[in-house]
Amino acid sequence: MHCKPLLMFGLSLALAGCVTSGGSNGQGASNLAKASKADQRQDAARVHTDLAQHYLASGDLENALAKLQLALKFDPDYAPAHTVIALVYEKINNQPEAELHYRKAVELEPIKGGPNNNLGQFLCRTGKAQESIGYFRKAVADPFYTTPDVALTNAGICQMQTNDMSGAEASFRDAIARNPSNGDALFHLAEVLYRQGDAFRARAFIQRFDALGNANAAALKLGYDIESRLGNTDAAQTYLRRLQSQFPDSEQARALKTTASSQ
Repeated sequence: MHCKPLLMFGLSLALAGCVTSGGSNGQGASNLAKASKADQRQDAARVHTDLAQHYLASGDLENALAKLQLALKFDPDYAPAHTVIALVYEKINNQPEAELHYRKAVELEPIKGGPNNNLGQFLCRTGKAQESIGYFRKAVADPFYTTPDVALTNAGICQMQTNDMSGAEASFRDAIARNPSNGDALFHLAEVLYRQGDAFRARAFIQRFDALGNANAAALKLGYDIESRLGNTDAAQTYLRRLQSQFPDSEQARALKTTASSQ
């Protein structure tokens, strides 16, 4: 019996809010309706983007693409949809469309770390390493970007592609300073130092990488090369045995086997 008065009281408060917030009743209601429709379009875009990510995770690229196209029909300015559809286009080897959407995501969110890092990675993968560096720097400049060390590592990898070894070394060192457990940065810094002829300092970083417990064939081969250059035969053989036992079918293991048999 008390429900109706309470319901009417709540409704009168809502109406009063509409009257006092807009200045003009008609204009306030119109603005509220526009805002509500915009929110609904963005919500629809978000839902379809989320669904697309599930399809993408299961390898269903066709349905992922369809959902993302629908998401962008609801809201053409929904940046996450542009990022995910760019990834789908890249996976189906439509690089022009992928680049268009990666760039659109940055245009919509120009100071956010994620879109800038994504575009930088794409450019680096497609032979535009020099252009990519600026986007990685923008990503790092975002104070709310939670993984600046990843963008710095990506920048360093691209700098290696352009033979800017001093720039790559600086990027990797900055990444490690921000996240001492960044295995990619530790490995690539060891690689850069080894290429520059500094096997002694390279050893320190490959050992730090090894201590993380994420051994891979490339890292074990690099460890072997570093210790061999330093003349530490026992340490080099330890890396070799680990490489042959853990990754016997790897390119690195086959290369060392071929080298040993030719000697």
